[in-house]
Amino acid sequence: MDNNVQPTHFRSEGDINTTPARDKWNKSIADQDTQSLLKRDSDVFLHQAMSTPCLDSLAGAEGIYLQDTSGKRYMDFHGNNVHQLGYAHPHVIKKVQEQIAKLPFSPRRFTNEIAVQCAEKLTEICGGELNRVLFAPGGTSAIGMALKLARHITGNYKVVSLWDSFHGASLDAISVGGEACFRQGMGPLMAGVERIPPAVSYRGTFPLHNASSNENGDVHYADYLEYVIEKEGGVGAFIAEAVRNTDIQVPSKAYWKRIREICDKHNVMLIIDDIPNGMGRSGEWFTHQAYDIEPDILCIGKGLGGGLVPIAAMITKDKYNTAEQISMGHYTHEKSPIGCAAALATIEAIENENLIEKAKNDSQLMRDELLRMKEQYPLIGDVRGIGLLWGVELVTDRESKQRAYDEAEAVLYQCLSNGLSFKVSQGNVIQLSPPLIIARQQLKQALAIFEQAIADTCKEYNYL
Repeated sequence: MDNNVQPTHFRSEGDINTTPARDKWNKSIADQDTQSLLKRDSDVFLHQAMSTPCLDSLAGAEGIYLQDTSGKRYMDFHGNNVHQLGYAHPHVIKKVQEQIAKLPFSPRRFTNEIAVQCAEKLTEICGGELNRVLFAPGGTSAIGMALKLARHITGNYKVVSLWDSFHGASLDAISVGGEACFRQGMGPLMAGVERIPPAVSYRGTFPLHNASSNENGDVHYADYLEYVIEKEGGVGAFIAEAVRNTDIQVPSKAYWKRIREICDKHNVMLIIDDIPNGMGRSGEWFTHQAYDIEPDILCIGKGLGGGLVPIAAMITKDKYNTAEQISMGHYTHEKSPIGCAAALATIEAIENENLIEKAKNDSQLMRDELLRMKEQYPLIGDVRGIGLLWGVELVTDRESKQRAYDEAEAVLYQCLSNGLSFKVSQGNVIQLSPPLIIARQQLKQALAIFEQAIADTCKEYNYL
């Protein structure tokens, strides 16, 4: 394979950092301190896809902004999904500092007040039957615990997941994930995983059913789950994001209602991975709440730590509290006082600042503005989203829906030049995920930067 040609599947998770456009961007950085730090980074860190070479070097982060070594600021609409509260939120910092001074670490065989408080609060905002918690140092670890618990409860080891899904980068997580870029060259993975197509409204496996006018037109994707469960046998779990984060696939309520019915009928545990979208991004505490369903196991992380401390959790039902003789997690930082202090402070900040309701209100502004842009610019093929999670799919032709790879890169780098950072998924889907704390004027400013980049790219590539 030509080393200069990137397989299409490498674009599934994020923008490619080894294209000519990225090379041009890197060479355009005039600040010598930045160039020096990027060189030192490249010399000391193990290179990996989507991380090396780096985009820029950072010296600070506060509120909705990242600040690079030269002093330039970016509005961060990506944040690796930890930035619901932006950066350096004073309430989270205060609570973590207080906890460090009081009890910085709790060995695994001991409990502590802040860990219990945090777990109790999580069960409160989950509501329903989700009232049993295990903490973990990161989201991937929470997924591993969920898969183990499902095997224990059902006695079945097989798992059904979705193509294009991402559930973490460890071997068990990439086994159930649906992105080829993470499995490339890894050899045999965890046995017993079957994948089915995700519910896609714009370009799907079953395009004849993808009529945008039919809000329940994706239920047949759920029916396919039942077909696989019945044909395969021995399935213990179905794992999925309620809303696919990176390229923003938003199923209907009917889809998720049908999924819940199928799992109940066949004694299959429903695992919802809300690691990237939980903590308010959907306009609900957790994304499944927008669909009026309840999973058997919920996995959360990323934003749980307030953009300050890595922490994740698996939350399940009391009736599944039967694994006392099995080590589900056994992590060194299982009840981290610092992590739990950050998580509890994050929940408090979201409540105190009414950010759930704010996300719903800001969502309408984003919807209206992005749909207006779609009407005006032929480069935009589709707009979809929920809460403060929006995807703008760029296409070279609206009839063929051919992905506009080069145009998406052009939009990305122009926006970066003008102080707006975001992620590109599938090579052509612009993901816009602003912090929940963003002021209305800041949101309008960011959308104006984005629209100017779309307009300029349309002109550059001769879109009429």
